[in-house]
Amino acid sequence: LKQEGYEPLLAENGETALRLAQQHQPAVILLDIMMPGMDGLEVCRRLRKLPETRESYIIFLTARTEEFAELAGFEAGADDFLVKPIRPRALLSRLKALSRRAVPLQRIQFPGLEIVPDEYAVHKEGRVIPLSKKEFELLFALASRPYKYFSREALLDRVWGSDTYVIPRTVDVHIRKLREKIGAGYIETLKGVGYRFVPEPQGEE
Repeated sequence: LKQEGYEPLLAENGETALRLAQQHQPAVILLDIMMPGMDGLEVCRRLRKLPETRESYIIFLTARTEEFAELAGFEAGADDFLVKPIRPRALLSRLKALSRRAVPLQRIQFPGLEIVPDEYAVHKEGRVIPLSKKEFELLFALASRPYKYFSREALLDRVWGSDTYVIPRTVDVHIRKLREKIGAGYIETLKGVGYRFVPEPQGEE
């Protein structure tokens, strides 16, 4: 990583990881779920609550068969997963892809709702609702094409990328969290088809 121009910081346990993250505000954080003392899931939850690391991109290291752990990781606030054993080239490729990825700066406005990329947030009726990076990217993908249905596979490809191993239920987890934050009526489900964004949902005040 150093040879490629990155400045990695190493932490032997969760407490040290939190302290270093607060001090250095890293752009990307790699976490293993199994860590001494505080496990990676709890570290992730706490990182998401800290103003210094709320916008950091958090990647969990996982085995391909750990579906439960992966879903728990997304619930805790993770953005992505890498499958163990980690190959250095795969890690570098992911980091370079992150550096190229940019959220469009144009705000999307609907009656009573504004999606603000530079804040990773939604403004709704005078309230600011912060979102995680992946929650925001998912909402932005849906809201950019209102009323259009997207399959889980299409959303995985648009938000996580085709080179990333993520289980389809990951989309469901993020959709549920978005509904809890901005209102259930804004995202509709059509069984067997997918999800769509509705700018003026029925029943939303």
